[in-house]
Amino acid sequence: MAQIQRPYPTRKKSINTRQTILATCVRLFLEQGYTATTLMQITKEAGVSVSSVQNFFGNKDGILLDLAEIMFANQFETAQIIGNQEANPLFVYAVETSIHLTLTELNENLRDVYVAAYSNEAAAEYIYRQTSKELHKIFLPYNPDYTESDFYECEIGSAGIMRGFMARKCDQYFTLEKKLTKFLTMSLRSYNLPKAEIDKTIAFVLSLDIRGISKLIMQKLFDSLAMQFNFEFSAIEK
Repeated sequence: MAQIQRPYPTRKKSINTRQTILATCVRLFLEQGYTATTLMQITKEAGVSVSSVQNFFGNKDGILLDLAEIMFANQFETAQIIGNQEANPLFVYAVETSIHLTLTELNENLRDVYVAAYSNEAAAEYIYRQTSKELHKIFLPYNPDYTESDFYECEIGSAGIMRGFMARKCDQYFTLEKKLTKFLTMSLRSYNLPKAEIDKTIAFVLSLDIRGISKLIMQKLFDSLAMQFNFEFSAIEK
């Protein structure tokens, strides 16, 4: 007698297990940070074995890649609606990067996740490729001879600066406003913008309530992730 094949339940179980692991990790990363979350804690909270995590993600870094894809997939869309900037792509870039830097000042767990993402080879590669597509659109008028590869290589440099500034906490001397000004000056210069354009762009960012805007975006991010993965946060620093 021929065996009856039942692939669907097995596949469905696999999808559910993977989703459970990912949901558990997202919650733990945002509640206590990426570094403090251990593989053993993930397996205990998710109710799965270590081999299950390894089969689906390889290790904790593999899970970070999935989270980075979620967080960076539409990173420029939010910036486009702030201040009706659709006519000025420079403002979109400046606001988007400023929001990311501000988020890491508002929440230590987000700082840990962002720095880990920029430090992880696979997650960083995703960020480079995703961001360089937008950089090509925004900065091509200032660099008409640049290819997509040139913008990808520039993004590697910009991302390195971004990571360093994210990792370094602000204080009474190195304020958020100073951090944003320094980052934007350095990154915009690398794309050959005239000084007048750089000054105008920085002035626009500093005219915004960037902390207030970032707090709203952070709350929307938390709410969106909680809804997407069907969990509630506890002890989130806001």
